[in-house]
Amino acid sequence: MPSQFFGLTIASSGLRAANAALNTAGNNISNVHTDGYSRQTVSQEATDALRVFATYGCAGAGVDTVAIERIRDSYYDMRFRNNNTTLGEYDVKKYYTGTIQQYLDDDGISGFGTIYDAFWATLQGVSTAASATDSKAQFIAAAQSMAEYFNNTAGNLKELQKDINSEIKIRVDRINAIATEIATLNKQINVIEMTGAAANELRDKRDLMLDELSEIVDIETQEVAVTDANNPNRETGGTRFIVSIAGGQPLVNGNDFNTLECRSRAKNEKINMTDADGLYDIYWNNGNEFNLNNAAMGGALKGLVAMRDGNNSQAFSGIVTNVGRTADGADAEVRIKVTQEHLKNMDKNNLSDTGGSIVIGNTIYYYKSWEYDEANSTYIFRMDDAKCDSVIDASKIAKEAEVGKNISYQGIPYYLSQMNEFVRAFAAKVNEIFASGFGATGEEGEILFTAAKAMTGSSANDSQYDKDDFLSSDKGYYEMTAFNLQINNKLLANADLLGTRSSKEVGVEECGKITELIATLSDKTKFNFRNATASEFLQNLLSDVALNASNANTFYDTYFGIAVTIENQRASISGVDEDEEATNMIKFQNAYTLSSKMVQVLTEIYDRLILETGV
Repeated sequence: MPSQFFGLTIASSGLRAANAALNTAGNNISNVHTDGYSRQTVSQEATDALRVFATYGCAGAGVDTVAIERIRDSYYDMRFRNNNTTLGEYDVKKYYTGTIQQYLDDDGISGFGTIYDAFWATLQGVSTAASATDSKAQFIAAAQSMAEYFNNTAGNLKELQKDINSEIKIRVDRINAIATEIATLNKQINVIEMTGAAANELRDKRDLMLDELSEIVDIETQEVAVTDANNPNRETGGTRFIVSIAGGQPLVNGNDFNTLECRSRAKNEKINMTDADGLYDIYWNNGNEFNLNNAAMGGALKGLVAMRDGNNSQAFSGIVTNVGRTADGADAEVRIKVTQEHLKNMDKNNLSDTGGSIVIGNTIYYYKSWEYDEANSTYIFRMDDAKCDSVIDASKIAKEAEVGKNISYQGIPYYLSQMNEFVRAFAAKVNEIFASGFGATGEEGEILFTAAKAMTGSSANDSQYDKDDFLSSDKGYYEMTAFNLQINNKLLANADLLGTRSSKEVGVEECGKITELIATLSDKTKFNFRNATASEFLQNLLSDVALNASNANTFYDTYFGIAVTIENQRASISGVDEDEEATNMIKFQNAYTLSSKMVQVLTEIYDRLILETGV
């Protein structure tokens, strides 16, 4: 039979179990508002029964407190993080498309509609007073306001691109910080759990880090039990926790982690001519490039890249037709035939001509500049042999060439290219009419719109392009952008040089060219931008950004609602319910009291047994 003191052992085990349960309930209550905390519960089981060699067989031996475990459902974690990734992407798009809308919105004071109305009114004014210098000066001033509108709006969009670029770096730095912390937590968790204990709070902290990481970039997690190297069938109690991002690229592997690095592009390595200086490319710490255009990537990082680099799938691509040497023999020369309309039309071209990288047949090369052969729809690239790892040769003929990547989203580069396309086409049409006319004293008319040259040694007298610059090159108005659009300085100095007359023989009141311009800008068959008149330019651009903003808002609201639902489901399992914990506290208090009462009863029994039983 068991010892007379066996009951005391059983009662003490009940005291310990009730005490552990009370402490756990207290811990839950203390952390009811702690972010990421998972409700904990005491796992108990009956102690192995004691064989007593009596008719009843075995005697119960009390209770064992096996573990204090956190209540967590990995399925809801996975659902929350997958949804959080998409939510992060549309949160970014929602904010930045809304900002672009604000930049393009016509406030009735300084918006495009107001400025174009003034341009149109002053143009009509010239038609009624063609000989008056003041009316022409007012028209030129209105045109200058239009040029400044494009300068300022393009500048705002470029600054926004810089802001997005800075946010990309902030997000990358945060990814690195989270990777470091998760690797540290992995080590701490294993130190504790290899002793047989559960590192509940550390696991909660790691899960909170993963929730935050999933908003920045898509993640995949895997936890593998670690076995004894000498006995593969024996688990050590430790685990190897793996975190992958952007479609399976390893970020954390147990105690080890990889980091990302942002590298600024050089000024002569722009992809688009309108790109801000110093845009970041991202690389792993081992030097391999992190593919920002990975279709599997998600999260805020995807949204930021789409806004910064989105070109509406209008990147440069073509087929190499010839590889030779430049006329001076200094560098290789590559001819690339293109078929896409936006590459054959210089008004729509946004490819940087100041140098950059080009991928030919899956090999990266670098070029210094390019020219365009309009007759053959062919780009002629002058390569930078000194910068290339190897000099390109004839083996690349018939291979595909690419500059940048097609990104289907309409980001900053898309809106800037649309503005460039409009100002080039609009300026070309206006200049064509005025250049074919004659000024007040019979001289050939001057062009109205021109572009500022990059100040690289140009004299003050050669700071603008003239009409010969635009007409003598296959690039046409390519050098004109929304950034450098200007009014001809000659017209600002003397408004009578504006070619309003159709012939030098007609009188000064004749304004055939003004009449022609009015008719042209009013007739979509003579001039149109995306099948709309010049005055409707902004409506076209606003319709694009409004659609993108509406989609971003709709998707954000949808995924935010899903996030709330999933979080509620997750909280129903892992969260602390104050009423439930209050009930548990009373229940475990009663259990403790009963176990204490058992000890008291046994004490009285032992007292009677020891002091009052005998001979």
